[in-house]
Amino acid sequence: MPVSIAILLGVVEGLTEYLPVSSTGHLELVGHMLGLPDDAATSSFEIVIQLGAILAVVVHYRVLLSERLRGLFQQDPVSLRLLAALAVAFAPAAVMGLLFRKAIKEHLFKPLPIAAALIVGGIVMIVTERIRASRGLRGEDGLERITPRRALAIGVGQCLSLWPGSSRSMCTIVAGQLTGLSTATAAEFSFLLALPTLGAATLFEAYKARGVLMAHGGTVNLAVGLVVSFLVAWAVIASFLKYLRARGLEPFGWYRIAVGVVALWVLAH
Repeated sequence: MPVSIAILLGVVEGLTEYLPVSSTGHLELVGHMLGLPDDAATSSFEIVIQLGAILAVVVHYRVLLSERLRGLFQQDPVSLRLLAALAVAFAPAAVMGLLFRKAIKEHLFKPLPIAAALIVGGIVMIVTERIRASRGLRGEDGLERITPRRALAIGVGQCLSLWPGSSRSMCTIVAGQLTGLSTATAAEFSFLLALPTLGAATLFEAYKARGVLMAHGGTVNLAVGLVVSFLVAWAVIASFLKYLRARGLEPFGWYRIAVGVVALWVLAH
């Protein structure tokens, strides 16, 4: 893999990890268009560069995370509730991922299922936004509004993101909206939920493919991809949250549908 391709994949990962458009789906489609080999090295590289996106969340929320970490040692109720909510939301997808990981990789990591997931997810987002708008629903603001029941619903929604192309961000944000949270709060919780979810996946894949990743200059490419992913994701998080406080997700739904349709057209030709 040339360094230029590592940079491109880092940009794609950073741009799409926290936007509700599916980073995995975009990486798979870009890799397919570039003719990258569908092997363990490419797949593991794409997953491991998520570490850059994880670090972007840590840096962006460094003040909140440090406060909540101190609060845990002080038995602060707010910090304990947030930790419990993240644990509850993380558990369903962790269990489902371990149980069905091989089947998912074998059957769903292909352009056609990804394109279908992009289109279906786009429709879901548009319908959800229009129903909320017609009923004048803005949702409740603040991470303290995330109860165990809401966290569980978001965790179940995250299970749907195991289908490449559906988007972890989209599934968790929409699930949060449906529980009565504001879009911005659902997005913030989704970003924080990325820490255990993507962190566990990254460590798992990095350990499994440690030999492949370190071979043939893989260390340089991985470092480049990580840095680019981190910088781009950090910029995306701040701008996306600002956008959500004023607008909704519908434009991203139309974008997903357009990408899915184009992907289907390319596959048909």
